[in-house]
Amino acid sequence: MALTAFLLKRLSYAAVLVLAVLVLNFLLIRLAPGDPIETLAGQMGGMTEEIRAELQRAYGLDKPLPAQLGIYLSRAISGDLGHSYFFNLPVTQLILERVPATLLLVMTALFLAVLAGTTLGVMASRRPNGLLSQIITVVSVVGYSAPVFWTGMLLIILFASIIPILPVSGMRAAVVRQGVFADMLDVAHHLVLPSLSLAIVYLAQYGRLTRASMLDVLGADYIRTARAKGLTENTVYFRHALRNALLPVITIVGLQFGNMLAGAIVVETVFNWPGLGRLAFDSVLRRDYPTLLGLLFFSSLLVIVVNQLTDMCYRLADPRIRT
Repeated sequence: MALTAFLLKRLSYAAVLVLAVLVLNFLLIRLAPGDPIETLAGQMGGMTEEIRAELQRAYGLDKPLPAQLGIYLSRAISGDLGHSYFFNLPVTQLILERVPATLLLVMTALFLAVLAGTTLGVMASRRPNGLLSQIITVVSVVGYSAPVFWTGMLLIILFASIIPILPVSGMRAAVVRQGVFADMLDVAHHLVLPSLSLAIVYLAQYGRLTRASMLDVLGADYIRTARAKGLTENTVYFRHALRNALLPVITIVGLQFGNMLAGAIVVETVFNWPGLGRLAFDSVLRRDYPTLLGLLFFSSLLVIVVNQLTDMCYRLADPRIRT
């Protein structure tokens, strides 16, 4: 019953938050400078006033802002995110076509960042004043300070010019390989540099956080008790200390999932990765309001879902929270 009540409460909060996000995104997009009709006119080489007025009526831009907001909310709640001005396709179709590529990139980068960052943090906490700990700390600070696009361009220079062993653009090779396994290998080959570029920043942060959390946990009374019982050092580290030290990492992973999606926009642009980030970049340049609103709504919904899952993981990792 307690878990059911908790879930219902979180779902109600999430519904209110989604509605607030819809309204805020709509107002921010509409108040931003630029006119989609003018952008279309520029791409068409000009248009008459009659065609301009007809397009405004077709896209509902001739109505007052409150009326446009009401129409958008009613359609969005029913699952209709509108029609793209530029791509001339339903926004939902555009998003669903790009979601797999973005999720593959983000989840791969997240897995690499958490796994490598946690491992480096544990290694650094074993001897906090040792040479390895100092090297990991310096590398973490440098990795966290480097912008994502700068890291991506360095990797492109390294693996396209100096050591040309990895592809630096797209998701698949121009020549289509036969077979599912060959296609998976091709995608994985193209995924290395984008995922590494996105993972480096968060890898450094998770490493620093794990190191600090491990050092804090290792000074607790129950760790001294575990050692006094004669448990091996590996058992103390990985069975008793690491589980509690991972709680702050779980929290940060959930909170920064939205930042990782934002970083994916830059990475997808640098590496020409055909995901939501690239679609968002193209939509901004073309003032494609429905596509931008659909992308913002989907990204916000994804972040909210991940935050709810983070709360659940936190409750599973820490039995004290379940009560």
